[in-house]
Amino acid sequence: MKELNLKIEWEPTDEIIKNSNIYKVLKDENLTYESFLEKSFSDYEWFWRRFFKDINFKWDKEFDKVIDISNGKEFPKWFLNGKLNISKNCLDYNNQNKIALISENEERIVRIYTYNELLKEVNKLSNALLNLGVSEGDRVALYLPFIPEVVISLLAISRIGAIAVPLFSGFSEEPIKLRLNISKAKAVITADGFKRRGKIIRMKDILDKALLDCQSVQFVIVYKNLGIDLNLTKNRDYLWDEVCKDEKFEPKSFDSEKPLMIIYTSGTTGKPKGAFHTHNGFPIKSAQDMFHLFDIKENDIITWITDIGWMMGPWLIFGGLINHSTIFIYDGAIDYPDENNIFELINKHRITILGISPTIIRSIMPKSNPNKYDLSSLRIIGSTGEPWNVEPWRWTLREIGKNRVPIINYSGGTEISGGILGCVVIKPLKPMSFNTPNPGVFADVFDENGNSIRGEIGYLVVRNLNPGMTRGFYEENERYIETYWSKYKDVWYHGDLAYIDEDGFFYILGRADDTLKIAGKRVGPAEIETIIVEHPKVKESAVIGIPDEIKGQVPVAFVVLKEKEENVEKIKEEIKDIVIKKMGKAFALKEVYFVSDLPKTRNAKIMRRIIRNVYLNEPLGDISSLVNPECLEEIKNVK
Repeated sequence: MKELNLKIEWEPTDEIIKNSNIYKVLKDENLTYESFLEKSFSDYEWFWRRFFKDINFKWDKEFDKVIDISNGKEFPKWFLNGKLNISKNCLDYNNQNKIALISENEERIVRIYTYNELLKEVNKLSNALLNLGVSEGDRVALYLPFIPEVVISLLAISRIGAIAVPLFSGFSEEPIKLRLNISKAKAVITADGFKRRGKIIRMKDILDKALLDCQSVQFVIVYKNLGIDLNLTKNRDYLWDEVCKDEKFEPKSFDSEKPLMIIYTSGTTGKPKGAFHTHNGFPIKSAQDMFHLFDIKENDIITWITDIGWMMGPWLIFGGLINHSTIFIYDGAIDYPDENNIFELINKHRITILGISPTIIRSIMPKSNPNKYDLSSLRIIGSTGEPWNVEPWRWTLREIGKNRVPIINYSGGTEISGGILGCVVIKPLKPMSFNTPNPGVFADVFDENGNSIRGEIGYLVVRNLNPGMTRGFYEENERYIETYWSKYKDVWYHGDLAYIDEDGFFYILGRADDTLKIAGKRVGPAEIETIIVEHPKVKESAVIGIPDEIKGQVPVAFVVLKEKEENVEKIKEEIKDIVIKKMGKAFALKEVYFVSDLPKTRNAKIMRRIIRNVYLNEPLGDISSLVNPECLEEIKNVK
């Protein structure tokens, strides 16, 4: 594991430390960071009451008790007897003259909303939904590009007590139909279309095909984003501007465990899993992570390169607005018209907190030039979605952050409303790593027998509870128990392969079901991929394990090059040599295949499971979340 015992490459200045949210809490409570963290794991009453005070979070009726686990750790109740409507903490309780939302699209059209303007638009849609027949508890799907109307829709659905079902804007009709039918959605909010790389994507037409076999959907609200011709079904389809009229609305207060949202994530096999979240769960955990890890302030402009169908979309909306900041959303391909697009946006809008995936960084590194742009507004770079490799991490720190801006690596998931592991700005950073468990999340690494381990690869677990944990899978609680609570007693098993080094830094090495077991030794794919990506001609890679009679498994690499090369055999041998040199002969690559792309989800995760299944000609399972399924044919034909 010597590859993961890296050196510290960023340290906070006194100014960063003393201006941080965490430092103020430590000073106020007379705690060290270590004692604060330990207290956050065990003293639920203190930690969550302290957090609500720190961000001036308002309850319509104060809760009596933070947590009740009388139904078991799998099904806790949070903030007992409290009343709230989370949309009020996003809208009503903010400075109404402050800018809440900035958006831009590929055509460089910018739209800006103050909190008051956003509130009025949310009220209009809230009234429209109620007038059309949506009731509390009804499921309303969001099939929209990342435009202001997606923010308005998410908040309006929560405001009336309905349940949002976010869908990836790039879905075709089959995955839309599947999720609408599983959730029994009563309504869908969509747009006529959007543009990607200048090409028109006709969303409404795609939705119409899906709705041919969705009996539960009674009506559709359509926002004219592009103004293209539409086919409207009488008594089912309604234009946004024609139904969103009345801006006066008095929101109800709900019990704190009021259902809020179902976010579907891909299952290894079978249908997608519906993580079921509440008003007192997902939004509060999002806001807490932003406050403690991303050090968000009221004057920040925060963005994440995301989509409403990935949890980071709702995370950005809820967390940013609850923290009284300004959120920036972008509707478009982030590398269009070229790889410098993200830096143009930072410079133009003076973005202070940038969220981006390592996959995007690897894709823009070869041709972008951050030095052409004024990035001085940036003070935090966030990353999630995929494990880092060392060189892209260093490039990001050096070229984007100018060795000044910390990289807040962040890992968790949809089912936990955000992070399990992260970084705080008051502690040093090592490449690829996490310098802390999230405050409030008792993260650990277990071996197969449930022993806490250091210096060895094991399984990421959570030993306590937090309100962001899903309240089960929608109408599938047995599957929820089997997924997270069956491996270890009273411990959340997250399914990630992890490692803690001698200095206490955490590393994520990939999904546990992607683990390679070579000659009895487990290794995460990220460990080998990090070495492969060190080759100057390699853009990205994915490593899978295939059966071997002697070693049990041997590694096979799928590699995307930065540019088309003539002598690929030479590059192949160089890659094999560097892996042997750094990992040892036992981990020698069986084969290296060069492909034009790797299968990825909407949140830029490389789907190694699918690569392995295609390569071995095994059933693929659920592939509805792939944004580029066309690349599977190339992988199938490499042998």
